[in-house]
Amino acid sequence: MSLQERAKAAAKNIEGKVEEAVGNITGDSERQASGQAKQVEADVRNASEDVKDNAKDVANVLHEKAKDVAEAVKLKAKEALD
Repeated sequence: MSLQERAKAAAKNIEGKVEEAVGNITGDSERQASGQAKQVEADVRNASEDVKDNAKDVANVLHEKAKDVAEAVKLKAKEALD
């Protein structure tokens, strides 16, 4: 997880919430929509980071499983030679 990317997403979300609130107060529908769009962008950034985190987790699990398989193959090969 990139803490920097998560912080950027949080900042974008806050920026969007403020812009939407200003739009609500002033009756500016363009500003409301822009604020909502920024919040969606923040959600997408967080989802992207979640995908990266999950991919890293899967890669780590696969790496460990590959090491286990390699060790098992070495043991079987040694047993076959003995």
